[in-house]
Amino acid sequence: MIVPRAILAEPNWRDIFKDSPTAQTQEANIRCRKVASAEWRRIVPILEFAAGLGEVDHTTVKDLCVCVARIDQAERDLSERGLMVTAERGTVKNGAATIATQYRSQLSRYIRELGLSPSARVAIAPTESEDDSDIWD
Repeated sequence: MIVPRAILAEPNWRDIFKDSPTAQTQEANIRCRKVASAEWRRIVPILEFAAGLGEVDHTTVKDLCVCVARIDQAERDLSERGLMVTAERGTVKNGAATIATQYRSQLSRYIRELGLSPSARVAIAPTESEDDSDIWD
């Protein structure tokens, strides 16, 4: 008998991307909630089936979704303000570029850990069931 897996409970993204009195920050946080939620709903069902994702993985998956949302936020800033911005000391690199790079590096680790890339999926061995036993055993 196959026991259905319980889907991990999606975090309350409002706890991570909090409400802000500043309109611009509030708008960014609302978008981050939506992006993180979309990523959660996209990957959790797949990971539960393919990788045996469980409650112990909740924090890792949540952090992956935060990374995706923050990359989206940084990329939006880069699209709006450009790679180079004017600051007190003149024209400088937009800090969002550095932030996006750091989040992408962390996201890459999560992708490997959770088997979300083709090369990572090859490394995940499927779980053997009792029905697959060799007749000669």
